[in-house]
Amino acid sequence: MSSPVLRYAAFTDGGRGGNPAGVVLDATGLTEAAMLATAAAVGYSETAFLVPGAAPGQHTVRYFSPLAEVAFCGHATVAAAVALAERDGPGRLLLATAAGPVEVTTASGPDGTTATLTSVPATSRPATAAQLDATLAALGWAHADLDPRFPAAVASAGNDHLVLGVRTRARLRDLHYDFPALQQLMAAEGWTTVHLFVADDPATFSARDPFPPGGVVEDAATGAAAAAFGGYLRDLGRAPATGRLTVLQGADMGSPSRLLVELVPGSARVRVTGAATRLPALAPVTRHAAAGR
Repeated sequence: MSSPVLRYAAFTDGGRGGNPAGVVLDATGLTEAAMLATAAAVGYSETAFLVPGAAPGQHTVRYFSPLAEVAFCGHATVAAAVALAERDGPGRLLLATAAGPVEVTTASGPDGTTATLTSVPATSRPATAAQLDATLAALGWAHADLDPRFPAAVASAGNDHLVLGVRTRARLRDLHYDFPALQQLMAAEGWTTVHLFVADDPATFSARDPFPPGGVVEDAATGAAAAAFGGYLRDLGRAPATGRLTVLQGADMGSPSRLLVELVPGSARVRVTGAATRLPALAPVTRHAAAGR
């Protein structure tokens, strides 16, 4: 049997840009090795593999980059949810992920189908001086480049991300980092991305997310990092009074992306909303194509 690999650009901005993800809507019978090989062949930062559950709207999801499995991926979740909505109609989904249960709601509007994921509880902790120094060395940045209003932290909403705020948009735009050095550091620390950002205004942030552990220089839109970032701002006391903020990502890659982030009142969870657009399909995936590990 075979299941097609769908392609969606998630967190598009006005129908443009976004971060492409692969989606396999029925990965029943696919081995771990086959999923990893498929993700490597697709070549995107992540591909989502869904196995339908016993009840409507319930699915188990696994996420693979070209190099490894990750516990959770926001943009691939949005891509998969929009793909399901286009097939089955909008509504509520409950996804079982390695990071925990994730609820997603989809809706149709004038700009197409959107998906809103509710993250697992978001947490943050200060980064150590050694972690910060090693990261700055890999980035080729100096302590003076950082915005003192936003201390370095490790934030999580399913995956760990180092969060670094910089003073200027020019510093963020000029990103040319040491890929092997940052890859080795992030693998040792267990970080999925380094979330680099600048505050455009109190409720709008431009961001870039290097992703060398996945074999990807940079992510155009990172929903998991956006959720973790929302939790970080909440913990820091710098979240907008409305609890809503916008993360703009991917512009420096030529793929502008828009992620809408909302802190859930009375909860540590964070909602992230984005649109997704279908791209031309890839070849089918053959189940049991490789031995499991």
